[in-house]
Amino acid sequence: MPFTFTPCPIEGLFQIQPKVFGDNRGYFAETYSERDFFSAGLNMKFVQDNQSSSTKGVLRGLHFQKKHPQGKLVRALSGKVYDVAVDLRYNSATFGKWHGVILDAEKHNQFYIPPGFAHGFLVLSDTAIFAYKCTDFYHPEDEGGLMWNDSILAIDWEAVAPGIIPQLSEKDCKHPLFDSEGKYFDSKAVWIGD
Repeated sequence: MPFTFTPCPIEGLFQIQPKVFGDNRGYFAETYSERDFFSAGLNMKFVQDNQSSSTKGVLRGLHFQKKHPQGKLVRALSGKVYDVAVDLRYNSATFGKWHGVILDAEKHNQFYIPPGFAHGFLVLSDTAIFAYKCTDFYHPEDEGGLMWNDSILAIDWEAVAPGIIPQLSEKDCKHPLFDSEGKYFDSKAVWIGD
């Protein structure tokens, strides 16, 4: 199989390593195969691809959609980012916990985040091009978000990016704090908040 699927400590999250074939001309790698993903139990259907370019210190997140939650298969096409997923499934044993992965274009590694999670990333390299496949379409009226530096979530951005001062959009500076008593998604990623 041209992929290695490694479950993360939070159920539903996977690190994915494609097999890379390289020589003096460059490299070739499959980055997605429905057959192989389905064989690994990842039976999602992707409907939209997104791509962004950012400079060092840019932090995008933490984002999610409420009534149209998206699963995301994310990777760095160039550069390096610290990618974080926060479990917002209220009935999950890991509700409110997070897991982070360094995505490095030179390693070609990927991270799958299922529906029911908030997602964000911090750019570690001078520049980065970030790409992701989504299981639902973008619905701007359905956006949700959490503050990147919420004290309850306590995401340790500093551990991978010491001294970097995050650069955020105006919108990302205004997200609400995480409410550990609140309800977000059920176990099937159906919105039960608000």
